[in-house]
Amino acid sequence: MTPDIAIEARGWGWRHAGRRAWAIRGLDLRVERGERVLLLGPSGAGKSTLLLGLAGLLDPSGGGESEGRLLVRSIQPRAARDETGILFQDPEAQLVMARAGDDVAFGLENRCVSADRIWPRVDAALQNVGWRYGSDRSTAALSGGEKQRLALAGTLALRPRLLLLDEPTANLDPAGAAAFGDTLRQVVSGAATTLVVVEHRVSLLLDLVTRVVVLEAGGGVALDGDPHDLFGARAEELAARGVWLPRPPVIRTHPAAEAQAQGPGQRPALVIAERAGFTYPGSEGAALAPTDVTLEGGHVLAIVGANGSGKSTLVMLLAGLLRPSFGRVIGGRALTPNARASAPLWRWRASELVRRIGTVFQDPEHQFVTATVRDELRLGPIRSGLDPSRAGARADGLMARLRLSHLAGANPFTLSGGEQRRLSVGTALAAAPPVLLLDEPTFGQDRTTWLELVALLSDLRAEGRAIGFASHDADFVAALADRSLALDAGSAEPGSLAAR
Repeated sequence: MTPDIAIEARGWGWRHAGRRAWAIRGLDLRVERGERVLLLGPSGAGKSTLLLGLAGLLDPSGGGESEGRLLVRSIQPRAARDETGILFQDPEAQLVMARAGDDVAFGLENRCVSADRIWPRVDAALQNVGWRYGSDRSTAALSGGEKQRLALAGTLALRPRLLLLDEPTANLDPAGAAAFGDTLRQVVSGAATTLVVVEHRVSLLLDLVTRVVVLEAGGGVALDGDPHDLFGARAEELAARGVWLPRPPVIRTHPAAEAQAQGPGQRPALVIAERAGFTYPGSEGAALAPTDVTLEGGHVLAIVGANGSGKSTLVMLLAGLLRPSFGRVIGGRALTPNARASAPLWRWRASELVRRIGTVFQDPEHQFVTATVRDELRLGPIRSGLDPSRAGARADGLMARLRLSHLAGANPFTLSGGEQRRLSVGTALAAAPPVLLLDEPTFGQDRTTWLELVALLSDLRAEGRAIGFASHDADFVAALADRSLALDAGSAEPGSLAAR
């Protein structure tokens, strides 16, 4: 292997502990120093596993199984970690310190960078990712997108020779994603930096990457070539494989005809927020300004806005999982035709909420409590009073719809990010609640599963369900939402509500 070869894989594969199927297998790949590779493939094809392998973070002694050969600069990946930087798919797993600046400095300190050089590099990295706070900002007070910015800053501050990025813009607002693209161009402008990036916003990086590698689900490399050639002549083949193209899918769903004929406020009100807002303990300002919003049957509401504007907080308030600091959130009489309708949602018992409101958290791992995918989908229906046999049948149907049937016996924590997201959607749907609230529902989805998610939620709207979701995915909003609530970061005033 010559010094110009940054990565070499020969028949390499990895199987996670406790799994029968290989996450990736039969991989033959060679990447030269300075190449900028866009790594694509369907959900579950092994993209994240490959990045973890290249970063030297897969250890067979932990129960996993490896085969073949994987080298970084002619040596084992674990031996090359000092010159490798990785951004994980889940940024929360990467943050280790209580203050933002200390977190960015942590990696530099571990690599014995001199003290006089650390903080200039910390400040530069925070500026490059559009950090809008000081270096003393508490990491516990950050939104998901802000955590992603901070984790990205920590990775870039290392100035690695091999830079591995796993969906770096997934939780970033559009302005932040565009700024990230500009920053990345600066970082890899020199030929010394080799880049491997998994990214679904393909158009963002099309003029930056020099090569596209498409992985086959359950196999190795399916396609490998020049970006313009693959996205041109072979675009249909890529789409058929579930790969994202530079242009979004052309799709616009419509609610049922009866719901279309009704104006806002004429559908049944299921969840009502009245000047509801929230301030985290110890925080200087409100995470969510006073907000009025109603979730109505047969209607989809998109909650949009910049990172830190309170989207996830509003989702948790509307779901009854967070007590408002001011204002109130109640269930409409169409949600529960009894005295409980006027009671604040946060006071409802868990058994009442699970039957009426399904919630998809921003981090799907926060809602998994069983040992298998099938049991995870059975749990909600059983808790809501369904007998085990019918609960199992419902779980089987959801697994088929969400393309998870082959993972029925797998531990939810061993799934890919996209598979975990679909499972979290399934758990929210399993008890057939009339209200569904989702936080970044398209995270980690390939083109095929994204389209299926749009179709699934469209069907639920036509059935009369009320759906609200928080998302930075403008294409998803355009495809599904009837109204958008735009929240304003750092403002004491609520956002504006607009019909689509």
